[in-house]
Amino acid sequence: MISAMKILRAGAVGSTLLLGLPVQAAEEFPFGLQMSLDAAPQAGSKRVPNLDIGDAGETLVELWCKGGKGQFSVAGNSIVFVAGAIDDRNCPTAKAEQDDQLLVTLGEATTWKRQGDVVTFTGAKTLRFRLNTN
Repeated sequence: MISAMKILRAGAVGSTLLLGLPVQAAEEFPFGLQMSLDAAPQAGSKRVPNLDIGDAGETLVELWCKGGKGQFSVAGNSIVFVAGAIDDRNCPTAKAEQDDQLLVTLGEATTWKRQGDVVTFTGAKTLRFRLNTN
């Protein structure tokens, strides 16, 4: 007959293991997910830049005005982002400059970190994105 103490111990170990699984999964690079820049929209707009990252790192990039494609390559906590074809979309100069700067900052990122729904890219500057979970 199994004692109550053994059942409690087994339950505690099982709970610890189960609680550990989501934490490990949450630390993986968000392939196959979409995330938005942790920033306020620009005046007169509700739009915030977002990245839709495919399973192989191919990325649809939507900026404040411009949009296009890119590619993420990930090895451990190292990251490389290369922008592909970006459509100008007749953007006002101020938005176009901010879009260009965001692409440069993404391209300068050398490391990444994920904590829950927040993904941080670090290089010369730091960018924070939030996973779109809704």
